[in-house]
Amino acid sequence: MHLEVSIADQALRLVQENGGFVSFPVSTGKNGVGEQMNTGCTPRGWHRVKIVIGRDQPLHAVFRGRRPTGEICTPELVTAFPQRDWVLTRILWLDGIEPGKNRGGEVDSLRRYIYIHGTPDSEPMGVPLSHGCIRMRNADVAELAELVPAGTRVLIQEAAFSS
Repeated sequence: MHLEVSIADQALRLVQENGGFVSFPVSTGKNGVGEQMNTGCTPRGWHRVKIVIGRDQPLHAVFRGRRPTGEICTPELVTAFPQRDWVLTRILWLDGIEPGKNRGGEVDSLRRYIYIHGTPDSEPMGVPLSHGCIRMRNADVAELAELVPAGTRVLIQEAAFSS
């Protein structure tokens, strides 16, 4: 089992051992693709899920610094804090596994805090709007977090899925 993210399709696939897959809409980096620190770009290449955070939290739980704040995201909370980069429900923290490409130095996905995470329901999917992370609907990321253990490989590619 592994995950694939297509920047072109703005979609994530959970590919199962038998070759079947489940697909989810996502939102990747508004600034496009790239591996450099502080660019707001989504990094390419092979990663692994370092840790899954928040399985014990409710849908729409708000995280700051990978810790739940005790808040539940509501439209009113989003309106009150319009500049906040919301990280909700679950966090799948990604660790690059390609030295020099997405691991180490100024291209380290783990040190860039690149996650797959939930976002407010008011945020569109299928449109690149994140600060480099891979945003998902809250119900989708909760489902994914139950299926994906730490260590799962993740391929982030610019190309569209072939099938």
